[in-house]
Amino acid sequence: MQAEPGHSLPEQALRRHSKDIRLTFPSSPLSVRRALQTIIADLQDLELEERGSVELVLAEVLNNVVEHAYGTEERGWISLECTSEPDGLHFRIRDEGRPMPEDTPPMGAPSPLPERLEKLPEGGFGWFLIRDLSRDVLYQRVGEMNELTFRINIDTARRAN
Repeated sequence: MQAEPGHSLPEQALRRHSKDIRLTFPSSPLSVRRALQTIIADLQDLELEERGSVELVLAEVLNNVVEHAYGTEERGWISLECTSEPDGLHFRIRDEGRPMPEDTPPMGAPSPLPERLEKLPEGGFGWFLIRDLSRDVLYQRVGEMNELTFRINIDTARRAN
């Protein structure tokens, strides 16, 4: 079940298949926040640092979809899948927004720090964090759909219990 864009996310939007998570939600900042809360609640058996990494990477990726793939005027859907594998949590994020420039995610090199902290830019760190905290980052355009996959290392043996 999917919620209308701009409306609250129904509990039925989250479908569990063993330890897998599948979630579809509108591309809005509020829906991203609710989706993150839902996912992090489902990952309570992870260590605090692992949950923090998952939350940070997903927040960066999902907010990029809202801001860049769909933009401020356009609304659509975001699909998120999370599968627990022996080598970590595997994620697949899909949307029907605009493709990434040059069909590739930014490298995310950290910007040099300015001499004065008040001149520190607000943005520009997202892809650096995504690439630093995850592995096997792959973007592809499949028809009219963006698909981003990546893996976050966690102790999956503990999650299986």
